[in-house]
Amino acid sequence: TKAVVSTQSTGEKYLGKPPPSEEVNEDGTVSLKQEEHSPSIIIMTILALLCLFAFHCTWITSSAYSSPSIVLSTGGSGGTRHILDDFREAYFWLNQNTDDLSRVMSWWDYGYQIAGMANRTTLVDNNTWNNSHIALVGKAMASNEQDAYKIMQDLDVDYILVIFGGMIGYSGDDINKFLWMVRIAEGEHPQDIQEGRYFTPEGEYRVDGRASQTMLDSMMYKMCYYRFGEVTVDHRQPPGFDRTRESVIGDRDVQLEYIEEAFTTTNWLVRIYKVKKPTNRVVKKSRRPVKARRPRKTRRGEKGSVRNSVVVTRGKTVSTRK
Repeated sequence: TKAVVSTQSTGEKYLGKPPPSEEVNEDGTVSLKQEEHSPSIIIMTILALLCLFAFHCTWITSSAYSSPSIVLSTGGSGGTRHILDDFREAYFWLNQNTDDLSRVMSWWDYGYQIAGMANRTTLVDNNTWNNSHIALVGKAMASNEQDAYKIMQDLDVDYILVIFGGMIGYSGDDINKFLWMVRIAEGEHPQDIQEGRYFTPEGEYRVDGRASQTMLDSMMYKMCYYRFGEVTVDHRQPPGFDRTRESVIGDRDVQLEYIEEAFTTTNWLVRIYKVKKPTNRVVKKSRRPVKARRPRKTRRGEKGSVRNSVVVTRGKTVSTRK
């Protein structure tokens, strides 16, 4: 009997059943009374745990998996959340400040966004299957400004859009994607674009003072770092410090001749440039004097005459006067 009682008490202990309590009867005897939990308490506890689990799953999904690609968020030191809305800011500017027929050149990653949110024509997008067309855009980005201008004139480009993350430390910008533009362009134009020219003699891809001259002269480098040499992003670093590459840029005085800055978003994440028309560019005047041609004088100022004029006489054969 003792073994049975001990087994029963042990089972009740692990099953969560409380031990019986003593109750004194009217006749002075002591009886044991078993206290039972209310089923409603157990059900409410389970429901609370399920609600907490659903809330946790929703928070994980919203923060890690469902963040839209055009809206970036960063966390502050105090746990605050900062929203970076530069993409929509740039697309809204394009929609409101450019002509409806304007053509925008950018890398293919942003083609759908520009077409859908800015309602502007793009050269390449996520559905472009023509590799030679993508390579031509990559060649324009990788070439120097003069050669790129010829390509943009052939493609009738009005604006250029680039993504730059050096100000806020965004690693998915066009500088980090630039080598893919070079490689694709080299596949179609190997005589003009060679990937090795964009590396240092040690074979490093850099944007600081050790960067190659081809890299410094490229359109992508100039459009990303134009006026950036004047900006101080960290008081512990000199002006022109790139937070993404963690280095000071090599050319802090970028000059543009064939394009001009049209718009830069609040956090410098999106930069838009306008392609100058040939009539808007300054043409250097020649130092050689230009001599004006003198009009040729007619001989003696006489009136002209018609030789061998035809004489017509009624009823006779036509003859010529010599």
